[in-house]
This record gives sequence, structure tokens and C-alpha cells, in this order.
Amino acid sequence: MLELSIDEPERLRKVAHALASDVRINILKLLNYKQENIIDLADKLDLPVSTVASNIRVLENAGIIATEVLPASRGTMKVCTRTFDDIHMQLNVNDEYSPKSSVYQIEMPVGCYTDCEIYSTCGLITETGIIQPVDEPSHFYHPSRISAQLLWFSRGNVDYKFPPLPETDADIKSIQFSMEICSEAPDYDHNWPSDITLWINNIEIGTWTCPGDFGDRRGKLNPHWIPDNHTQYGLLKTWKVDNGGSFLDDVEISKVKLDELQLSQNRFISLRIGIKQDAKHIGGINLFGKQFGDYNQDLIMRIIY
Repeated sequence: MLELSIDEPERLRKVAHALASDVRINILKLLNYKQENIIDLADKLDLPVSTVASNIRVLENAGIIATEVLPASRGTMKVCTRTFDDIHMQLNVNDEYSPKSSVYQIEMPVGCYTDCEIYSTCGLITETGIIQPVDEPSHFYHPSRISAQLLWFSRGNVDYKFPPLPETDADIKSIQFSMEICSEAPDYDHNWPSDITLWINNIEIGTWTCPGDFGDRRGKLNPHWIPDNHTQYGLLKTWKVDNGGSFLDDVEISKVKLDELQLSQNRFISLRIGIKQDAKHIGGINLFGKQFGDYNQDLIMRIIY
């Protein structure tokens, strides 16, 4: 998700300008489905290539799309990819991020889970290859799991433990967890819903229904040896708990508040990502590390205090 603040007026103006055009909005709609080169975009929009190219430059300058020059049958072609699925504009001054606030951040490799309950189909991938054999839940306890850059399972959960905030007397404003994640379908399937639930310190925070398992294009960070018919990328989602409740990408998902988590009373902060046994959509999980998918990050815990 692209986060914008009124405290960054130049960046805010660039994005607002980029979105203030029917042509550019239609380009973003087309990029919702797959990567496109400029000639194909012009053909689908029934516009001159020069017009589309100038609008692409505006979107690229705003950071909303990325372009890459690739070989083509005749010379080269410029391929466009949308870089964000969501844009959040913070127009009021947020006390949570005021100059008096501090940020404590830990990035946890996705393979560093401390416990798990895994059911097939399942597997782990490191930066050098798939841990064999796949669909063997016991391999989730193998030492090589520490190097995992992508893990998937059809149902179950994984548990992580994060070190707490060192300042024991700090006034905590919120705790956030962000991750790239999607459903787990055979090969991939964009229409494969999965009810993914998050727990912090054994308190259920809320459930997000992921729409599918994404593989229509290659993940931006994926190594060349990942097959095209494999899961390619996920969505970057951020859970947050503060004194007002629990939120997913700033949309309330439950009434659980910060004080219920007892962050200062525990030796560690536990995070569980999983699918409840009675979930309506048991559609599995793909969890991406920083070398796979679209986003260069592992699991990130952020505490504002």
C-alpha cells in the first residue's frame, strides 16, 4: 500500500496529479490484470502511442507504476507494471507519527517461525530451490526452514515470537504487522478465497478474506527458476491495533484494543497467522519473504510509542 501524508506535499501533489486523468485511470485499470507494453495499451485504449507514453511517464514519476525495457521480436518494448494495489492519503496530522513519537521495528524472516501446525498441500522454497519433498508437513521442522523465502500450506498456522519494546515504561500508541500474503490454490487461481486470521499474544485480532492465489504474471522479485504456473506474488497487508480498535489497511476489523494485548507484561510478542478450523473459506496461505513476490520485505513488526 502506498502511504501518503500531508506532511509530504510534493509527493502528494505528484500522486494526485497522476490520478487526475481518465486516460491514466484507464491505464491503471488495465494493469490490474497483468503487465502490458505501451503498444498494447495504446491499442486497447484506442489512443496514439505517444499519448499513452506521456501518461505512462506521469504515472511512473508518481511511483504508481514501474517500467522495464525488454527484448521484443523487433527491437525492444517497454513493459509497465502497477506497483501498488492501494493508496492511503493521510490529510490530517496524525499524533501517532508526530515528532514526539518513536518507531521500534523488527523484520522477521518468514522461515523463523517458532511453531506451526501444517496440513498438506504444503511446502517451502529457499533462494536456491524447493525443499524436497513437497506436501510433507514434517519438513516444516527441518533446520533448512530458517532460509525459507516462501512457504505455503492448505490449512493450519505458523507462530512467530518477536522481541518486545526495550523501553518498558514507553507509552505505546499502536502495534502493526505487515506481510505479503495470498491464498494457496493448486497452481494458482485468482478466484480462490481464503479466510486468513491474525492473533497477537493469543488474542484474535481479525480475519481477512483473501480473494485468491495470484499467478497471472511473474513476481517482480522471483528467481528465474520459479515455474510460470506457480504462485507468483501476494498482496501487502498491514494489521494494526491501537487504542481505538483493530484495523486492516486502516479499515476496522474488530473491537480488540491495544491494552488487551498486554504488550508490556510479556517476555515476547507472539504472532500467529493461520486459518481457523471453522472458517467459511479454507483456502490456504502463501507467505512471502523479501526475495520472492512483489515486495522486498519479510514479516515486519512496528511499534509506535
